[in-house]
Amino acid sequence: MRKVVIIGPPPVQILDVAGPLEVFSNAPDYEVILANPGAERSLQTNRTIVLGDATPSAEIVGPIDTLILVGGPGAESGIYDPEFIEWIASAAKRSRRVASICTGAFLLAEAGLLDGKEAVTHWNFCERLAREYPSVRVRSDPIYVRDGSTYTSAGITAGIDLSLALVEEDHGHEVSLRIARFLVMFLVRPGGQAQYSHMLSHQSTAATPLRELQVWMLEHLHENLTVEALAERVGMSARHFTRICLRETGMNPGQFVDRMRVEAAQQMIDSSPKGLKEIADASGFKSTEAMRRAFSRILGITAAEYANRFRSPLSRTSVSEKPMS
Repeated sequence: MRKVVIIGPPPVQILDVAGPLEVFSNAPDYEVILANPGAERSLQTNRTIVLGDATPSAEIVGPIDTLILVGGPGAESGIYDPEFIEWIASAAKRSRRVASICTGAFLLAEAGLLDGKEAVTHWNFCERLAREYPSVRVRSDPIYVRDGSTYTSAGITAGIDLSLALVEEDHGHEVSLRIARFLVMFLVRPGGQAQYSHMLSHQSTAATPLRELQVWMLEHLHENLTVEALAERVGMSARHFTRICLRETGMNPGQFVDRMRVEAAQQMIDSSPKGLKEIADASGFKSTEAMRRAFSRILGITAAEYANRFRSPLSRTSVSEKPMS
């Protein structure tokens, strides 16, 4: 049995614990141990719920397959028990791999396990992690990052994505996909995806008419979404609509439409075996060449490169796209 130890300084973020716990408990060949840094046999969470049947860290001996450090207010406090940090460093030496969920990355950094390595944490804490631990090469965008035998993940639910990826390493994609389906996961997200949708981030600040328009656009991406058509939809002049769009999103209407189409295409590439021509049509691009240019402009890679890099193994076929002459 592979020993998986999930531990963090209380209070821990409850989803940081529950996500990996559910994933590994539903996979074969794992012994999952919930641990407490102290002598208590329970673990306090950030929602006042106390998790029972925790094992004191001093009682965890022998080899560990996967050591998982979880985040939460205890990890975010910046005040760490030196004995616990020393335990992390020692336990890591007898672990096949070490991982952190969300702000658990601060614990790995404090223990020196991220020195010179790439790492990620919750997007709201990336700047702080980089500032407090300058030897860590912080990446703010990915869902999770692997650097050798060390893994770090972004905020909260990204711990589920990382756990599924670790199960996939051990047991293959079919097993991780079966667990994702059991957990009713929408899709198994690759680590290189962004932590959050740029379109989603704009919803928090966009004016109500623009938010409502965005919902409508998602269902009509295949239509001819000109500035005039969009402006008419929200009852504005084209000039006024352009000003509102720039103010609320930082993009002109054409860029806004392209961003939505690219994100829609990304989701289709991630979760289906559709070809690029079919995805381009469904996303509203006039051609695969138009989609290629939009991907290159927005993501820095073409749609074919994105598909070859991130499409799941079960639906992956090597794809290419030839620029139109």
